[in-house]
Amino acid sequence: MRSVSSRERTARSRQRTARSRKPTARSGRRTTLGLAAALPLVAGALALGIPTAQADSAPHGRDTLNGTKPAWATARSDRGVTDDGNKVTARVYLAGRDAKGLADYAKAVSDPSSPDYGTYLSARQTQARFGPTRQQKDAVSAWLKGAGLAVTGGNQHYLSVSGEVSAAERAFGTQLHNYTKDGKVYRAPSNVATVPASLHGAVLTVVGLDNAPRRAKHDETLPPPGPVFKNAGPFSTYYGSRTDRSLPSAYGAKQPYAIKGYTGKQLRAAYGAKSRNTGKGVTVAITDAFASPTIAADAAQYAKRNGDAAYRKGQLTQVLPADYRYTEECDASGWYGEETLDVEAVHAVAPAADISYVGGASCTDDDLLDSLAKVVDNRLADIVSNSWGDVEANETPDVAAAYDQIFQQGAVEGIGFYFSSGDNGDNVASTGTKQVDTPANSAWVTAVGGTSLAVGKGEKYQWETGWGTTKATLSADGTNWDGLPGAYTSGAGGGTSKTVAQPFYQRGVVPDALALGGGGTARQRVTPDIAAVADPNTGFLVGQTQTFPDGSLQYGEYRIGGTSLAAPVIAGVQALAQQARGGQSIGFANPALYDRYGTASYHDVTDHPLGAGVSLGVVRVDYVNSHDDADGLVTSLRSLGRDSSLHAVVGYDDVTGVGTPAAGYVTSFGGHHRR
Repeated sequence: MRSVSSRERTARSRQRTARSRKPTARSGRRTTLGLAAALPLVAGALALGIPTAQADSAPHGRDTLNGTKPAWATARSDRGVTDDGNKVTARVYLAGRDAKGLADYAKAVSDPSSPDYGTYLSARQTQARFGPTRQQKDAVSAWLKGAGLAVTGGNQHYLSVSGEVSAAERAFGTQLHNYTKDGKVYRAPSNVATVPASLHGAVLTVVGLDNAPRRAKHDETLPPPGPVFKNAGPFSTYYGSRTDRSLPSAYGAKQPYAIKGYTGKQLRAAYGAKSRNTGKGVTVAITDAFASPTIAADAAQYAKRNGDAAYRKGQLTQVLPADYRYTEECDASGWYGEETLDVEAVHAVAPAADISYVGGASCTDDDLLDSLAKVVDNRLADIVSNSWGDVEANETPDVAAAYDQIFQQGAVEGIGFYFSSGDNGDNVASTGTKQVDTPANSAWVTAVGGTSLAVGKGEKYQWETGWGTTKATLSADGTNWDGLPGAYTSGAGGGTSKTVAQPFYQRGVVPDALALGGGGTARQRVTPDIAAVADPNTGFLVGQTQTFPDGSLQYGEYRIGGTSLAAPVIAGVQALAQQARGGQSIGFANPALYDRYGTASYHDVTDHPLGAGVSLGVVRVDYVNSHDDADGLVTSLRSLGRDSSLHAVVGYDDVTGVGTPAAGYVTSFGGHHRR
């Protein structure tokens, strides 16, 4: 999620552009094109994964697909009916033969207190037990064709259809109208879509009846790497190793220079990975959009330069689409750094783990869902790291249901999904509304929050604060920090979902002050679940080929952060934990993570680790033009532990979740754990 200037290089991958996603790396990328209002979602449908089709409010003989009318399609914004001859393309997602059974079994195999814990199914078994039957697919296809729509493709998850507006209206029992949204006009259903009750719940949802915005160009060529970014320095080599005594004090002390960027050795030491566990025998998948054309060379060079193990032949593989779309709208080259960060961070923490990069054809939900489905349908990995998303207000229930079905199928197979929680704190500064991020808000994924990390001399863990940064610039005369602590720049995403009910594993751990923080009477999902280093001022050193001012392509290294860093770091730690477990998949990890709450498995992170009232910061020197001193330098004081309205406190909190992995975390998976 991108919340700050690209010069900050925080790291979140691309967020959605109203139905398109963004990364969270390099400042936490999220490139939202349109912002919908908060959505009145039926939380139970998401929390339990049951089909959203309901008969109660539908016309006789029809079932309602809840959530298919977007919240922005209001009577006030209605501009009349859409012309019957306009074209519609959509996906009709299939509920399968036992949607409730899928959700129930996903819970059972993930819960350490369940007798079915760890009794995973193969991908083939999952489809045979829960996937759609041939008869269901045939019936859905016949209904669509009978309404005048063409079935243009599909798989075991959905059927893709196209046709005129009039045919779509016949099929889904609703009129399509034009509505104004963010100053533009888009098509959307005037009422929620419905399907024939005779299909007996075979349809999960339909995505694409609204078209805000979906712009595609096919057969596109990926652009070259983006413009160069460099950190200026001076730097610390470990936290506190270098301090300029001539600079003004802050918070009663001289603050050290920001580190050049932590490396794998330092991160492994900080998060309890000094053991012989290396991730051997475990596969971590990474999903992002597009694919860096230089990833193999960059990853190899970075490992060689920074003390990581060399890649074995076949250790890093890519699963890529045959074609790319939306390359301009999605800023394709901006995703290269996300892939690079994710790959290099996972390898730095789990140097023997296999890494499978599964690239999406674009940053849209359709294409990212396809990438996730490839992992599940082909059982490509045990752990899936994802550094992309959007704000919850942009998530529609139909799309959320499609994601949750994939996550539940993964859980049944022993696959865990990890999503960065966001780089804009409570999102008020970026959207005007306090809200969490998605898909990190799903009850079926592990949301990864962020910290500022201090690793001292000899790779010794010192402390962490919640990631939340303010910036005060050095005064012209060099005698003070103007406006200290300065303006808020970025911080770990978190908070209370407005759309997802509290999952069972958060009961008794998440305080009611947070669970009821959405303003309602029912407890809701709170994010994140766990955390790791994310602050770009205490971030990770990454190596990537970039485009220099003279047009040349050169390898360079720079410090980066964001929850796009935290997610692959946690994915790497999970690979170590799975190896410690004898190779048995951890699967959907949240029940096990909360089962360890309050134990030596975690660092309990607070915003003031050195005592109440003791504030911390680092000094940064940056190039004005991001690559050299031709236009001068800017010196600033970055204060730590100041995340918008969110706070890291003793116990569970909405910045760091249950905490960060400590020395006892990896080894705690060596046996069946119960408190």
